[in-house]
Amino acid sequence: MNTTNSSVDPHARNWVWRSFQLLMQNVFVFAFRYRIRGAEQLPDGGALLLMNHQSFIDPLVVAVSFQRPVSYLARHNLFSVPLIGTILRNAYVIPIRRNAASTESIRAAIERLKQGYYVGLFPEGTRSQDGLLHEMKPGFLAIVRRASVPIIPIGIAGAGTAYPRGVVFIRPRTVRVVVGQPFSAEEVREYCEAGKEAELMADIRFHLEQAMQSARSWIDPTSERS
Repeated sequence: MNTTNSSVDPHARNWVWRSFQLLMQNVFVFAFRYRIRGAEQLPDGGALLLMNHQSFIDPLVVAVSFQRPVSYLARHNLFSVPLIGTILRNAYVIPIRRNAASTESIRAAIERLKQGYYVGLFPEGTRSQDGLLHEMKPGFLAIVRRASVPIIPIGIAGAGTAYPRGVVFIRPRTVRVVVGQPFSAEEVREYCEAGKEAELMADIRFHLEQAMQSARSWIDPTSERS
């Protein structure tokens, strides 16, 4: 499976990305009163973006304001769907096969990271029904160990009510995104070299939950918990 992106510059957005970005920026600002903060913490080179998962639109609400593309992972059979496949192939998406997820997708994600791209993952693996962060699957640690790039926790709030599972049309709700405290490549290497992957998982979860709470409090200050 060929995962090499046609763009030689991981900072450059092609016409497909730019077109959808412009469209979604206008839709999200109007429908969701969309805002993001903390994006200035994003590094210049490759980075692994780890996000909580509430809605099908999560990849869009995170990346819509970035000045460079994000490579997400999607089921390989979506690439055979007319129009959708064309969009995915031109939007930096990495195809994954469920029966080879531990090999092809990991190699593809690492390749993108080493090329300097942002790669976006949802460590929960599925959408949360209650907006809380559920169990994080440890599979992404294989990428972390081999890619040696910063990890960026990103919290999303409101997307689950704006476009919940089972609905057809988006709802006018407030959506906020907060980029949390990054883990530098050096910090990640120290965890891995010391065999402290479980501690790394716990710390990532802590900072991801903090980013999520910041996003929730941005929508509703009364949601701040003691």
